[in-house]
Amino acid sequence: MIKKKRSPIRKAVIPVAGFGTRFLPMTIAQTKEMLPIVDKPIIQYVVEQVVAAGIEEVIFVTGRNKRAIEDHFDYSGELEQLLRENNKLEQLKEVHRISQLAKFVFVRQNKMLGNGHAILMAKEVVGDEPFLMCWGDDFFESRVPVAKQLIEAYQRYHSTIIGCLPVKPELVHKYGMMKPKADAKGKTFQINGIIEKPSPEKAPSPYAMFGGAILTPKIFTYLERAKPSLNGEIYYVDGINLLAKRERIYAHQLNGRYWDTGDKAEYMKANIHFALQHKELREPIKAFLKKPY
Repeated sequence: MIKKKRSPIRKAVIPVAGFGTRFLPMTIAQTKEMLPIVDKPIIQYVVEQVVAAGIEEVIFVTGRNKRAIEDHFDYSGELEQLLRENNKLEQLKEVHRISQLAKFVFVRQNKMLGNGHAILMAKEVVGDEPFLMCWGDDFFESRVPVAKQLIEAYQRYHSTIIGCLPVKPELVHKYGMMKPKADAKGKTFQINGIIEKPSPEKAPSPYAMFGGAILTPKIFTYLERAKPSLNGEIYYVDGINLLAKRERIYAHQLNGRYWDTGDKAEYMKANIHFALQHKELREPIKAFLKKPY
């Protein structure tokens, strides 16, 4: 593996245990994070971006039917031998590279008890150090990796940093919205907490939670203290809100284009966008878009 410059944030936790119900029936047996953007699964884009920010260890929190993720990032001796025998050296190089991106750890969430509970499952592997948390089905296209933007903000403030972007009022009800302190200003601002999916008139700001976060180990204490919902789930936002009562938490406005590939329309747009950047697909896709029939 190529040695990378050591980052003060070495580990990333990526919860991937969800059922992907927005993509049923496709996700009955196929994990949503393995759906392709052109010729690469969504989760590979996510992993490549965190590795580009200096992350050395990726901790996947998985559930049932998620074995494909583990297989994708594992060493594939038979496939590599086949590619070598058929002189497909470029493909061989790419397949081998994927298994060497980082150290991969897989932790099982046996029951779907919320995204906060999923993060708790990584407690023992994370240990006593700050870490990156990001989701497995969304990613940014940006000049500077979003993970690096969050890490750099953490290095300035040494507190929990949550990524955010402004959203239109009609979309507020879909996201966790930042609740800034009264004197908050600038690209990085202190928050009192997050309000989950408010109506537009009750949104405390235009800034929604995107792109993951840099979390300190204290988040585990407050996730353990968070009151489960009526269906027994523990939510990440509840842990953040408890933590915000006791120490400073910041929101950091990210630079880049966000792709919510958990949404069908956004997923299709992402495929078209990246196909237009693909050297072999660019011209036929452009021709089709100009005259589809």
